[in-house]
Amino acid sequence: MRRSIVLCLCLLPALVFAQARLNNDKNELPEIGVVASNAISIDKELLVGEALMRQLRGRAPIINDPLLEEYIQDLGNRLVAQSDNAKFPFKFFPIGNNDINAFAFYGGHIGIHTGLIVEADNESELASVVAHEIAHVTQRHLARSIESRQKTSPLQLVSMLGGVLLAMADPEAGIAAISASQAAGAQASINYTRSNEKEADRVGIETLAHAGYDPSAAATFFGKLAAKYRHQSKPPAFLLTHPLPESRIADARARQAIYPRIQVGPSLSFHLIKARIQARYTGIRTYDSSYFQAMLDNAEHPVIKKAAQYGLALTLLDTEQPDKAKPIIDRLLQDDPENLFYLDTFTDIALAQKRHHEAVEVLTEHSLKQPRNRVLALNLANAMIKDGQHNEAVRIIKDYLLINPEHLLSYQLLSEAYGESRQMLEMHQAKAEVYALIAAYPRAIDELQTAYNFTADSTLEKQRIRARIEQMRDADTRLRNL
Repeated sequence: MRRSIVLCLCLLPALVFAQARLNNDKNELPEIGVVASNAISIDKELLVGEALMRQLRGRAPIINDPLLEEYIQDLGNRLVAQSDNAKFPFKFFPIGNNDINAFAFYGGHIGIHTGLIVEADNESELASVVAHEIAHVTQRHLARSIESRQKTSPLQLVSMLGGVLLAMADPEAGIAAISASQAAGAQASINYTRSNEKEADRVGIETLAHAGYDPSAAATFFGKLAAKYRHQSKPPAFLLTHPLPESRIADARARQAIYPRIQVGPSLSFHLIKARIQARYTGIRTYDSSYFQAMLDNAEHPVIKKAAQYGLALTLLDTEQPDKAKPIIDRLLQDDPENLFYLDTFTDIALAQKRHHEAVEVLTEHSLKQPRNRVLALNLANAMIKDGQHNEAVRIIKDYLLINPEHLLSYQLLSEAYGESRQMLEMHQAKAEVYALIAAYPRAIDELQTAYNFTADSTLEKQRIRARIEQMRDADTRLRNL
């Protein structure tokens, strides 16, 4: 679907730096481990995480790609299932940034940069980073960093941390600014961060092994990055914020020896998502049809061959050559007819060739087997909009929103479906929800006020809109008073 509107790698140390000056009255290092009863409550942590996520959606390069979202959420869920002390559902989301980076923040939100996925050689390496980030959340390291500020309100926390989080879209600039302004508390913060990093390494490797990944991947990835960038003047954000001394790499190698070595073969989904990122989201033309053709010519493993074919089809499609991309995807689908990556690209090709109804028929058949699947549902809704089946598209999107009520792309599609069918009341209401999800409350209120003009004599709709406007005003006031 062509829609896209170290370790804790960056955010944790940045947050600690930002909070160090606020903790001068109690410049103590909290105990490492599962959080004590006097730390920030789970409810407060969830409130802070939700508010920060709304800011992030509006100002950071989050990629709204159902396939990429589905892949990293599935990967994260597999790891969370093997983690102790997971107090709430985790939300994993992709950041369109070529830096090798990832970050965690309150409420189980974990952002993964596309550059990290491209740098990883296999899924176990990527999973080692994600498992480390999960450990920071389950061990509640962020919550412990504000234990000494018991009277801090959720909105004050958002004010204090929001700018730091949003700076993660440009990690080097963000960390440089924080370091310059927080020099006085830097040493204590670094020591605290190192302690947490050691625990996150330990817990992350344990989670990695229990989830069926290669436990040696953490040390392998650490060592590879340290060797590759050791003498470069501009290392990745990972190494800027979390240096990898030999002692840390040695610790990771020693810890992996506790677990039996797991032979993990190449993951088709990992190599397909990596090819998708290389073809579509790097922002540079390093990866083009010639790159994937060479990859295909030299590939020996069947998984790598399929990833090369998939990447080649994407680059042909994105350079307006759908007729050349179609036979490649058709062959891949013949061998693997339920593969969501191939079905997604089949849809894009069919829509590019104006075969809207065919796309709807194929996706409808597959959606019956996997109802409410993110990739199939949103591709089907998009194809239905193009085919003029607006009411059916609305039904599918609303059904999906029942299980994922804060999905930005779904509301964007919903607004498009209503607009195409000239349902102006509903269109403006859907647009209002899009703006609310990115914390643009004044614009959301404007959309609702416009929607009010289309209520005709419906007293119930007028009441609903007035109530929603009041909710938006309240949310906006709280943000303005931070």
